Amino acid sequence: MSMNSLPKLGEALSDEHISFSETFSRSCRRSILQMTTNAASGHPGGSLSCVDYLSLVYTFILSQSGDPIVVSNGHISPAVYAVLAEMGYIEKEPVVEGFRKIGTPYEGHVTRHVPGVWYGTGPLGAGVSAASGFALAGALQERKEKVFALVGDGESEEGQVYEMMHVAAKYKLDNFIVFMDYNEVQLTDSLAEVMPYHPKAHFEASGWHVIEVDGHDYGAMWEALKEAYDVKGKPVFILGKTIMGKGVDFMEKTGRAREATWHGKTATQEQIQPALDGELALSGEQKLEIRNFVEKLVTWHPEKPSFPELLSKTTIKTGEPRVYEAGEVGDCRGAYGKALLDLAEENEDVVALTADLAGSVKTDGVQKAFPERHIDVGVAEQQMVSMSGGMSLSGFTPFCSTFGAFMTSRAKDQARVNDINMANVKMVATHCGLSVGEDGPTHQAIDDSGSFLGFFNTMLLEPADPNQCDRMIRYVASHYGNFYVRMGRHKISVLTKEDGTVLFDANYEYYYGRCDVLREGADVTIAAMGGTVAEALAAWEVLKEKGVSAEVVIVSSIKQFDTPLFTSLKKTKKLVTVEDHNTHSGLASQLAKALQEKKISLTACMNLGVKEYQLSGKWNELYAAAGIDRGAIVDAVQKIIT
Repeated sequence: MSMNSLPKLGEALSDEHISFSETFSRSCRRSILQMTTNAASGHPGGSLSCVDYLSLVYTFILSQSGDPIVVSNGHISPAVYAVLAEMGYIEKEPVVEGFRKIGTPYEGHVTRHVPGVWYGTGPLGAGVSAASGFALAGALQERKEKVFALVGDGESEEGQVYEMMHVAAKYKLDNFIVFMDYNEVQLTDSLAEVMPYHPKAHFEASGWHVIEVDGHDYGAMWEALKEAYDVKGKPVFILGKTIMGKGVDFMEKTGRAREATWHGKTATQEQIQPALDGELALSGEQKLEIRNFVEKLVTWHPEKPSFPELLSKTTIKTGEPRVYEAGEVGDCRGAYGKALLDLAEENEDVVALTADLAGSVKTDGVQKAFPERHIDVGVAEQQMVSMSGGMSLSGFTPFCSTFGAFMTSRAKDQARVNDINMANVKMVATHCGLSVGEDGPTHQAIDDSGSFLGFFNTMLLEPADPNQCDRMIRYVASHYGNFYVRMGRHKISVLTKEDGTVLFDANYEYYYGRCDVLREGADVTIAAMGGTVAEALAAWEVLKEKGVSAEVVIVSSIKQFDTPLFTSLKKTKKLVTVEDHNTHSGLASQLAKALQEKKISLTACMNLGVKEYQLSGKWNELYAAAGIDRGAIVDAVQKIIT
């Protein structure tokens, strides 16, 4: 029986359509078994339980529309790769033979290096949040497409999934269709044993339109998709009741018993061969039917994966910089908010996201001027960062903001997944370091830069005053890649040159890793970051009166240093580092590494930073207590020059 045309939503599937779907899925199941057995690792059980839905969506919808789909339970990559191969989007033999093996893109969890994968996933919960970012982007751009997501039932025990539920419902994402592979089995046991919960009730309570369906009944799933397409004002949750290991007799048997045998365990060749020769065997006519479908009916093909070069220029218009005058006192977060508003006025694809902190992180300017482009996710930092990842891969430049302690701890996993996906998310954190003051140690982010230090595709920055902050924000907006910009809470005087003119004036252009000499000297180099730069300047004045010639260098990143700093150190051979951060994973440790690599030797060095948790107090009291204020800097310099 050959299929000559694709079905239309709203029309029942014909016998030909159902027969084709069965054949297509059977061929995918063969590939799933073969690739997991060849690799001797992987997750065959869940791949087999969800492949019927994936086959239906890809063959009858995505083959024509190319709508985004994010598979959040990324461990069912065998099912995704099998479907992509059957669609003709990737070659079958390389994925079957190379799955989970070095030198191939077919990683154990879905990856953007494979054509047809929109977002690479693995850590559970992150993918469906990213998918909601694709959906929100589509809604803002008024695109007609749907955004599909697949989520696991065990995965949905993750709190991030609940964050996603609330945000998607708040923004009425009726272009968003989430299918749960509800096989009631997770890695170690059944849901009933590990963590019983009620997904239907949870999604309904969150304001979603819920559809229950047999996840192996093509006709019923097609009707469910039609219903999903017709829903207005709500995201749609399809609860697909499936069986782990479906379609392979010896695996399906344990799946029906809600046993986790084949969740993360693969079969031997001897075990799968009877299935390949039996229930999964394909006739020549069936193989031809799939080939004809690919050649005659598939009209959409994914583009070859491409990844912009980090720090490459984007199309973002940066506008005219703001210049804060000498004598002005202001905080960097205020400068951030104003620069962000300027960028939003110049660029319709700049969006701001926050987690119930608009006034504190200063995204409230965008909130007032462009409410549709100000996304408040509530107290849901993980959702905010993952959602930003999805939006950034949909043509937006998202700035997401919260306190540093939350961005780099609660949302570190999500930022890491964005890093792996080479997304374009601009994370701006305020209230960092002891600068946050009275809130105490839970809110004093003194390890935040270190938290992101190991990311390969995320740049770290810290401005020294409002003017430098303004230029930094415009720079990160207009250059590709994930950025983490940290800043304190307290107000800082605008930095000036010795002649009293503004240091970071209208002609100042920031580039990644730029270091600037604030005051020249010959005896010792003081390398300072962020809020401690003003303290270093005050110390310079005191040292000058004492006859000490110190050179103050402003450092803007702990991941990339610049010539002026190295030139200064070659000259003075003595160094004091100052940072509102711990020294183990901040400026001190990273500069030491850089000096070693550059073979620059020092005769003396002292590192000033936060060496223990501090309690509540005003920022200047805490700086003094931690030994990172002007007095501590003076003492350190005097020790190393004597």
